[in-house]
Amino acid sequence: MITASLTANLNYTKDKPEITLLMETNSTKEIRIVMRKSQEMKEHSAPKPIVVEIFEGEILFGVNNKELQLKKGDLIALDANVPHNLFCEKDAIVRLTIAKADSINRVNNVIS
Repeated sequence: MITASLTANLNYTKDKPEITLLMETNSTKEIRIVMRKSQEMKEHSAPKPIVVEIFEGEILFGVNNKELQLKKGDLIALDANVPHNLFCEKDAIVRLTIAKADSINRVNNVIS
């Protein structure tokens, strides 16, 4: 059994989103992304399918030439290699599920 908290030890940084690996299971990595209003993650893609959950706040999620307004409780799943971007409209806690074979370093490189 593995446990983690999306709300413990939050660190909202001024200059860029904060990325934290919460847990790694046999098949996935669960990552928390903490974003302040107006912070963004520029267009990128993942080599494997992903799931994004908005735990708190509001995000403009760009995908397929559309901008989706995602708010608390919303989920979106993307296939591998789908370009997307995030823009934070209201301080947010985002849960990102990636494949175990994917790398948290790849996620960190998006905000660097």
